[in-house]
Amino acid sequence: MPPVVIDLRSAEDSRDVVHRAVQALAEGKVVAFPTETVYALAVSALAESAVERLSKLCRAVNTQPGTQGLTLAVKSADDALDYVPNLGLLGERLARRCWPGPVTLIVDDRHPDSLLRQLSPAVQGILSPSGEVALRVPAHSAIHDVLRLLAGPVVFAGVQRIGPPGAITAQQVVEAMRDEVQLVLDDGRSRYGQPASVVRVRERDFDLVEVGVVSVQTLKRLSSLIVLFVCTGNTCRSPMAEGMFRHLVAQRLGCKPEQVEDRGVVVLSAGIAAMSGGRAAGEAVEVLRSMQIDISTHESQPLTEQLVRHADLILAMTRSHRQAVLADWPAAAERLKLVCLDGSDVPDPVGGSAEQYRRCVAQLKPELERLAAELEL
Repeated sequence: MPPVVIDLRSAEDSRDVVHRAVQALAEGKVVAFPTETVYALAVSALAESAVERLSKLCRAVNTQPGTQGLTLAVKSADDALDYVPNLGLLGERLARRCWPGPVTLIVDDRHPDSLLRQLSPAVQGILSPSGEVALRVPAHSAIHDVLRLLAGPVVFAGVQRIGPPGAITAQQVVEAMRDEVQLVLDDGRSRYGQPASVVRVRERDFDLVEVGVVSVQTLKRLSSLIVLFVCTGNTCRSPMAEGMFRHLVAQRLGCKPEQVEDRGVVVLSAGIAAMSGGRAAGEAVEVLRSMQIDISTHESQPLTEQLVRHADLILAMTRSHRQAVLADWPAAAERLKLVCLDGSDVPDPVGGSAEQYRRCVAQLKPELERLAAELEL
């Protein structure tokens, strides 16, 4: 019989729709969800027979090797670590920066503490026939709300039986799948209208297995090491630290400072009370110019949630800066440190003499040299 189709845009109570989808999945039914990429078929990972049915639907499709085209959808990057405890630094970077979003990560799943071990052996074999599992955190409220209420994760498969790029409307799902899906949630045309990028992640590099929304150039930037310096106005201390640190990293990599980003290291700065587009203080520019470091084109920027979430290492100039960042983003605690190893503050030279700026640089220099030497490049 044809599936039940619910239009999310006109539903009187979205919570009722979510509960119906949760119930359908718990009963072992196949539900088609809208995502930001294409519509996807979903079943509960705890419903072994449903996973087996979904696997059969995917076998005729030419998909990425080793996963049969099935993806484990989880709520967040933190949840992903429960399923892949050994995600690795590169995997954690991509997960933190790409999710929720149109990227699927294929990663090693052989860790003994993985929650995958709690799924049935048959489901484990389907999801990970070669020791790898595909993970994704979709950026759509419907599947996110369902994952919050459903016991266990969801197994996803893109509706590709009608050919690339897959179904981008609910009507295409109905026409392609007919009686093979029991419930379809309709949210109109998919935002991107093309599949997610599929990335196989190793310890230090990655392969783009399937081209999708996110290009390989963007993925390379997202996989870079990002170091963020934080002060108050982003016109004195943090831009000086940014310029000096980029110079030190360039020396270590054997390249020019402007080539550091192409070598996989992004150095940034921001201020907790900064305005956008301000210039670095003239004294800061002159002091660094004497060291052959140019920060004359620096433009100040406020500290944002995205900057904090993307940074691998956040270096605060003072204890009060660190406390301010923690107050807004407590999850960043493990990546947030003081620039001075001994816990001392770097005084603000704003409005002071050139000599005060030189003292600030003298305090920063050994700390930045230590940090550059410790970086895993």
